[in-house]
Amino acid sequence: MNDFNQNKDMMLGYTVNEKYPNIYCFSTTRHGGVSQGNYASMNCTIYTGDNIRHIRQNQELLRSRLPQGVQELIIPFQTHSTNVLPIDKNFLRLTPEERTEKLQQTDALITDEPGICICISTADCIPLLLYDTKQQVTAAIHAGWKGTAAKIVPKTIGEMTKQYGTCAADIVACVGPGISVDAYEVGNEVITFFEKAGLDPAQIAVWHRQKKKYHLNLPLANKIQLQDAGVLADNIYDCGICTYQHCEDFFSARRLGIHSGRILSGIIIQKKGTNHV
Repeated sequence: MNDFNQNKDMMLGYTVNEKYPNIYCFSTTRHGGVSQGNYASMNCTIYTGDNIRHIRQNQELLRSRLPQGVQELIIPFQTHSTNVLPIDKNFLRLTPEERTEKLQQTDALITDEPGICICISTADCIPLLLYDTKQQVTAAIHAGWKGTAAKIVPKTIGEMTKQYGTCAADIVACVGPGISVDAYEVGNEVITFFEKAGLDPAQIAVWHRQKKKYHLNLPLANKIQLQDAGVLADNIYDCGICTYQHCEDFFSARRLGIHSGRILSGIIIQKKGTNHV
């Protein structure tokens, strides 16, 4: 699934929005904002070092394009952890300072609250947006190689089950823009990390004889973990976009450096109700 048509739009949409009209999923592109330089132009993430005024303007521009009724964007401070934070009524009652503290070292958010857009920031790592079609629960997951090897995907699904009664077979999952296997050269220590975690590198890595380097297939690794957790293969939608190869349209830390913008991927429950499939 690839809904990006290279028309310099602000957002990449997902086909699940049509299939499940009570939710809305998106990933931002680099277009349509006010940031400059390596942050140009649609950077909505605060912890990147970008001008805070530009970031706030970009967030407002984004909100103007989202469905009506979106109350706020919830964006964690990610650290390649496997920490999963429920965005529930208790969280929403916290002060801004208390919320900021809770969002530290968090790499996945889950919620069943309508109108709340839970988000993840990426620039080569894999963003995953999950929707439990029965319990009407959403998740936004940041999966870099560390989080993937530490199994953040099954841990998030486990928290959805614990907190909301989710059954993995009811989940639809969107795999957003991230670095492809062709572009993702990694050191032997990364492969060793996967092996120690009990994951088979033969399934998700390719050895390049000339370069004498492994290339890691991070999107595939996460799709395998989704299926191993019980998500049906037909319910996984991969946009198929490589951020490294399309760095003019999507932020790529490997092409632009760490001090650059981030893609913001989010999912919103517009309203509770019966899904029409």
